[in-house]
Formats: sequence, C-alpha cells, structure tokens
Amino acid sequence: MAGTNANFPIDMSKLQKLTLDPSKPQLTAEQKAALKNNIQIMRDAIVLFTATGAARGVSGHTGGAYDTVPEVAMLLSIFNHSQNYVPVLFDEAGHRVATQYLLSAMEGHIPYEHLLHYREANSKLPGHPELGLTPGVKFSSGRLGHVWPWVNGIALANRDKTVFMLGSDGSQQEGNDAEAARLAVAQNLNVKLIIDDNDVTIAGHPSQYLKGYDLTKTLSGHGLKVVTVQGEDIDALWAGLCEIIAHDGPAAVVCKRKMAPGIADIEGSSHGHDVIPVKSALKYFASRGYPEEAIGNILNNIKPNAVPYLYIGSTKEVGANRVVFGEAVNLVLDKLSKEEAAKKVMVIDSDLEGSTGLKVIHQKHPEVFIPSGIMERGNFSAAAGFGFDKDKYGVFSTFSAFLEMVVSEITMARLNFCNVLCHFSHSGVDEMADNTCHFGINSFFADNGLADTQSWLYFPADPAQMTAVIQRVFFDRGLRFVFSTRSKVPWILKEDGSRFFDENYQFVPGKDEVIAEGTDGWVVSYGDMLYRSWDAVLRVRKEGLNVGLLNKPTLNLVDEEAMRKVGSSPFVLVVESLNQKTGLGSKFGTWLLERQLTPRYGYMGTNKEGCGGLTEQIPHQGLDPQSIILKIRQLAQ
Repeated sequence: MAGTNANFPIDMSKLQKLTLDPSKPQLTAEQKAALKNNIQIMRDAIVLFTATGAARGVSGHTGGAYDTVPEVAMLLSIFNHSQNYVPVLFDEAGHRVATQYLLSAMEGHIPYEHLLHYREANSKLPGHPELGLTPGVKFSSGRLGHVWPWVNGIALANRDKTVFMLGSDGSQQEGNDAEAARLAVAQNLNVKLIIDDNDVTIAGHPSQYLKGYDLTKTLSGHGLKVVTVQGEDIDALWAGLCEIIAHDGPAAVVCKRKMAPGIADIEGSSHGHDVIPVKSALKYFASRGYPEEAIGNILNNIKPNAVPYLYIGSTKEVGANRVVFGEAVNLVLDKLSKEEAAKKVMVIDSDLEGSTGLKVIHQKHPEVFIPSGIMERGNFSAAAGFGFDKDKYGVFSTFSAFLEMVVSEITMARLNFCNVLCHFSHSGVDEMADNTCHFGINSFFADNGLADTQSWLYFPADPAQMTAVIQRVFFDRGLRFVFSTRSKVPWILKEDGSRFFDENYQFVPGKDEVIAEGTDGWVVSYGDMLYRSWDAVLRVRKEGLNVGLLNKPTLNLVDEEAMRKVGSSPFVLVVESLNQKTGLGSKFGTWLLERQLTPRYGYMGTNKEGCGGLTEQIPHQGLDPQSIILKIRQLAQ
C-alpha cells in the first residue's frame, strides 16, 4: 500500500515505558539509554508525518515539535512516577501541534497511521490543536503568548499540583507572557516552564533582529528561578528539570539548542520553523538507516489536493495580494529620495515580513524598515507613535487574526490622530491550514471609533485594485486598514473579457463599484469573495436571472447612491468570508432599513469552525459558487 494507505513504517512498539523520579537529578545508564531510545523514535515519527504536510502542500512546522521531544519524553516519565502533577503538556507554541498528535497516538486515541493525514482537510488534524476536535488532544493552543496566562489559572485551580508549560523563545516575545510572569511570581504559583530557545522564528534569528532579548535575564528579572542548559545534553536537561521542580514557586529551564538538531538540511535555520521538505525528509531517513522504499512509498505518493473548478469572470492567472501590498508601497517610496523616505515613512515588522508583503520593502527600501519581534501591540503602537507627527506615516502589518490583539492600541492611535497604514493579511478563511485560531474574520473590530471619527477599512479584490488602493490612500491622514488573503486571487474581468481594474481605473475611497447591472436583484461582495460571487452571478444570468454584482472595497462607509440602487431591487445578498456575526452582512441590512429600503435580504459569511486543509475551507463554510447560486435562487423566488 502507498501514500496514506501505507502502514506506519516506524516501529512505535520499541518505545519503552520509563518512570523518572525528579528527586534524583542523576540519570542511570539504563534510564539514559531508554530516554535516548524514546527521543529518537518520537523524533523520527514527527519528521515523517509532518513531511506528509509538505507532500500535500499544507505546510506543517516540523522543527519546534522535533526540538522539544527530549523534554516531552522526560515529562511523560515524571507523570508515570507521581500524581503530583497536572498530566497535560500545555504548550504555548501552537505550531508544535505535532507533539500533541503524536501523544494522542501514543495514548491510543488515534492509530499511528492516521498521523499520515496530518493537516489534510476533514482529518481532524489541523495546524493548531483544538480541544474537542482531535481525539486525545487535551487543550486548544492558538496565537502565541496566550497560554501562559491561562496556565496560571490552571495552577490557581490546582495549588496542590505542579503545572508544566512548554515554552518557546518566539512565544515569550509577546507581552502577555510578561504579565503572566508577574502574576506567577506574586502568587508563588507552582508553574514550571521548559522553554525551547532555538534562536529561530519565521523572519530569522531573534539574536540578530531583537538585540537585548535574553530569556534568562528577563525571566530572572521577573523573579522566577531560571536554569539555563544545553537542550541536547540529556544529563544537563534532566538535572535542570529536577532543579526547577524542587524549587517552591515558578521556575523555568531555558533550553539552548539549534533548531531541528540532527536534520542536516534545516538545522539551525529559519526553514526549520516550517515543514521539512520531502527531499530533506527522505535524506534524513536514509541517514537513519530506514529502507528507502518504506518512507518514499508514503511521501512520494501523497499529492496536493487539486480543485478542478473553473471560475468564469476572472483570469486563470492568480496573484498574491499580500505580496502586492509591499510592491505597491515600494511604488510610492520609489518617488521619494532615500532621505525623504526615511524621514516621512517607517515600516515595522512583527516577524512576518515574508508573509505580509513587507519583505520586498525591506529589500528595496531598508532605510524605512524596522525589523521587530512577535510583539503586535508594541509594534502597532510604535507605528502609531511615528505617525503622531502629521507629516509622518507609520506602516504596520500582521495577520488579520491578530487584529483582535491590537484593538485597544487602535483606539489610542485614533485618539491621538496618528497616521498609520495597516496591512492585515490572511483575512477570511481561504487556505487557512492553521485553522480556526488563525481565521481573520473579525476585521470590523478595527472600526471601533464613533460616528465622528475617520478610519477606513479597505479590502481590494485583486492585485490591480490592491495597487490602486495603496497608491491612493498611502498619504491619507489617520488610520487606514487594508486587508488581503493568504490565498492568491485572480484578476476580475468585465463581461467583455477585459480587466475591470485596468490602467484607467482609479480607486475612490467610499465608492462602491458596479461590476454588472441587474434588475432582478443584487449580490454585494468584496475581496476574495468577489470573483466567486461574479462566477455565481454570471451563471445565474445565463439561466435568465438578471442579477447585478456590486463590489464594496471600502467596507465601513455607505455609498448612498449605490445603496439606493441595490436597495430598490427585489433582493440583496451580501457574500463575504468574514464572520457572519460581525462582518459586512450584519451591518448592510441595518443600513438598508435606516433608509426605508426593504428588499428581500440575505448574507453569507464564515459561520463555523474550520475543517483544515486549504481550498476546502471555503466550501466547508458554504461559500463556494454553487452555494451562492443556491442562495440567489432562493432570494429570487
């Protein structure tokens, strides 16, 4: 059998049940041998099934989970020794989900063969652990920096037990962890942190881009007992773990190691943060002595899931709006001298420059670029502070899911009349293998001002419109929010086959755009749902329904002329990938009623937790063209 139908080729029965007493800080030769055996088998398993994520094109994050296996193996052995511990391996790095899935299999909740479906749609193995979804998973982990404060609460509820948390140097950059440290020390909580300090995040090495960041000094300064060890030194790691367990109160072991130690192609590099490539995995297993056919038979026979649907009304060619954002900013900066650009503009990163379009700015205009860590709140406020001067402009970018983390800072920036251009990529749900915790669906939270304030939300539909939006709004004063998706999008076409947003197009903030006129009703959409809605509209038009399509690129402004046009028709359907509870659809109906416009009304948006995979997320939410067509037909009856 090949691919995911194969038997799991790693003999997991060779794992040895081990019991370790933390009051004995020296390992016997037998204990050490058993630990090394278990560590190697578990690491082999993680490399194998995360590599299936690379094979099917859904990523997978090998390095972090691989790194922390030694401490995981030790903690499991401690749990076997005593009931004085909460027997859950809480982890503040959601991308180390492979650890949780491996433990689920080791405990018998899922067969090992099921791990070969890692991150596959509907496999219940998404990119972050979700309690209640995956059998055996004991907690949900999502955005970085959210678990330690929560673990403090676990400790408060279990004062008679020790609570462990697996940490990371990336997670510890978040401000939440500083608050958690203060509470843990003040309440003398029996929280023990084991932190993988591999000096690697998505953008590179914290030691280079965040000078002064030192976990040992930081945690010691908060009042924790801190032991620093070499994480790959089994004796030192065990001794350090025993030392912090013996300490009365919060304590941490900082484990210094290279990312993905022992994996030749990714060791010590930022590539280790993501999934190991198939070729590198095959090379790793060859060095480990595994038969080539056993591993290759699996990895070489897993292919990305193709979606054969052919959209009409848009190009077959697609572009990444999240990358085009940076290219469009460069077009603005290119018109300034280097000195003028450095004086007027500051672009700050949050370890995501390669994902949110800022990398091209960093490369072409380093004079405006500030590399920074995983500190969304502080970085946004730094951009706002730079833009406090009426002639200066801060640029900030992160994932749309993390917009929820800076809502209070947005309020302060608004009250201080700051100039900030914000790019929130990975909006909606399309191609979101990380699943529910990374859904960027509450974008309207950015519009948290009152009616007499100005801050506009822009969601361009294709790369040409993204460029036009940035060119037009870059030097506008105040707060401007621009959204893009993780997925690539096609260019929108007119009915005659030419591009809608051509060289003659000029973006006008607040103006809704008629893609096609209609007399039987209107679909209102934007962003990544516009081309899907256009496909649906064109298909029902062929059936004889004269349905129009309206693009609303400025989400939070009412275009009175367009509102009267669509509101005077028989029906209006809003289609979006934002939260059905908080998105445009929840507001558009109110806007219609305020104007005494009463068409039949419907709206479609994200309404349930994710299914994993990539392109499967949109149909899972009922947002595919066929579902839009069905809703149009229902409203047209």
